[in-house]
Parts: sequence; structure tokens; C-alpha cells
Amino acid sequence: QVQLVESGGGLVQAGGSLRLSCQASGLTFGAYAMVWFRQATGKEREFVAFINWNGGSTDYAHSVKGRFTISRDNARNWVSLQMNSLSPEDTAIYYCAARRSTANTILRVSSYDYWGQGTQVTVSS
Repeated sequence: QVQLVESGGGLVQAGGSLRLSCQASGLTFGAYAMVWFRQATGKEREFVAFINWNGGSTDYAHSVKGRFTISRDNARNWVSLQMNSLSPEDTAIYYCAARRSTANTILRVSSYDYWGQGTQVTVSS
């Protein structure tokens, strides 16, 4: 049974930082690319950051580039998202997801095989 469990969310003031973690179990973690999406209230789930199976390739949404950093540890089966210079626009539920295939766009929700339950990030102004 595959599980992805996010942690590290919370309330932070604008300009602050948070580090999200996603612990994976039940899958061969090193064979999966990992991603972070987020969903704000009333909006669609949107791509945030991607990292390939060995961490050699990453990609970011334009809105977070330069502020967020995705990384992974295949020995410990986790992926993290370091978020700096947070703004109220970053308020959302953040989800990690995993996919084995490299066939489809990384930007689409349907491209991912497994999802976590999400962790709430709230940035106050």
C-alpha cells in the first residue's frame, strides 16, 4: 500500500519560510519522480515544483522560481520543499505526488499515480 504523508505546513507571516516534507512508503521511491502541487480555496490544483527520480532534474512554476527549492533523499524516501519569501498568495493546501512514467507532461494532475493528503500552508500579511 503506497502512502505519501506530507508534513511541515502551518501559519507563517509574509516574508517567512517553511519547509514541507513528504514521506513515502510502499513504493520503490527511487523509481518515481516527485512533485508538489498546491490548491488554494476556490481554485484548481496547480503545479509548484518537480524533481526527477535521482534529483538530477528539477522544474518550478514561474510564481515560485527563485523562492522554493525541491529536493529528495532516496535513501530515506522523502522529498522536501523549502519555501522562502512566502507571500499570502502562497496560501494553499500543498500536496506531494509520485509518478513512475515519464510519458506525460509534469504539469498535469492526471500524470501522477499517487497523492498525499496535503498539508495546509497559510501566509498572513
